[in-house]
Amino acid sequence: MSDLARTPRQIGTLIQRIRKRRNWTQKQLAERAGLRQATISTIERGEKPAKLDSILAVLSALDLEFRIGERSKGDAGDIEEIF
Repeated sequence: MSDLARTPRQIGTLIQRIRKRRNWTQKQLAERAGLRQATISTIERGEKPAKLDSILAVLSALDLEFRIGERSKGDAGDIEEIF
């Protein structure tokens, strides 16, 4: 699986989608990540910036990784199609 996210909201949407695919509640993910359920909710909504440490803990709990690469040259519509 390889998804592209460029905004906090897109990151949150991907995390939520994967969490739900595993049939985990926010509380279950929070326990696995060592965070509060409210933090998971904040990350998934993408409404305010989350600490990088928190996002990395969530990704680790979901057995995902963070990668950095060159920005693709697609248009804005390409990104929106993902969501």
